[in-house]
Amino acid sequence: MTETDPAALASFIGNQRTEHRVPHRLACQVLGVSESWFCKWRDKPATAREVRHGQLTDTIRRILEDSGGTHGSPKA
Repeated sequence: MTETDPAALASFIGNQRTEHRVPHRLACQVLGVSESWFCKWRDKPATAREVRHGQLTDTIRRILEDSGGTHGSPKA
């Protein structure tokens, strides 16, 4: 998640309620966004770019898991 990705921030706020029982109102207040902003972005459908990015992330994660974590830079 980055500061410039509103959809990811809205998803993060939504996940706090389901994963940690943190109310949306509190999460919005702590993160400095309004509840109306959250509601706008929460219900926004994913763009084609976001869908492709998610698929690519899943593929990369699967490749790394299948390799036993041996791909990428050496671990110290």
